[in-house]
Amino acid sequence: MMEIYEGGLEVCEIQNRWYLQSLEKNCGALLSFVGIVRAENGIQALSFDIYEPLLKKWLSSWQEKAKLHECEVFFAHSKGDVPVHKSSFVAGILSQKRKNGLKLLNDFVEDFKANAPIWKYDIINGKRIYALNRSKPLKFAGLLAK
Repeated sequence: MMEIYEGGLEVCEIQNRWYLQSLEKNCGALLSFVGIVRAENGIQALSFDIYEPLLKKWLSSWQEKAKLHECEVFFAHSKGDVPVHKSSFVAGILSQKRKNGLKLLNDFVEDFKANAPIWKYDIINGKRIYALNRSKPLKFAGLLAK
């Protein structure tokens, strides 16, 4: 499940909805990761651009991996500006077994940081600045690669 929102995420609403959807599936664990924009280096907000067709493909491959471990992936991310102390990223793993879910959640978040087609910008003094030092080139990105 992929959810894209404009601006900061309503984490409690998202997690509660995922929890309620999970009850019918008789699983042992719903694990989540919430990314929060930190106040550091003069950052007032982060801003995100998303290439949704490629993100859907990336997430679909993760759904297939999750099925192999009797798990399901939930995913929500922001596009546009997200102020400091708001969330831009929520990931969830619904799992039959806690251990499988914990490992999969960690692997998912790490792969997201490395390979999801989402570009991050810092908002400093009202200016949108590409966060090059915290970005990784995408495989096969052509001009989008570093």
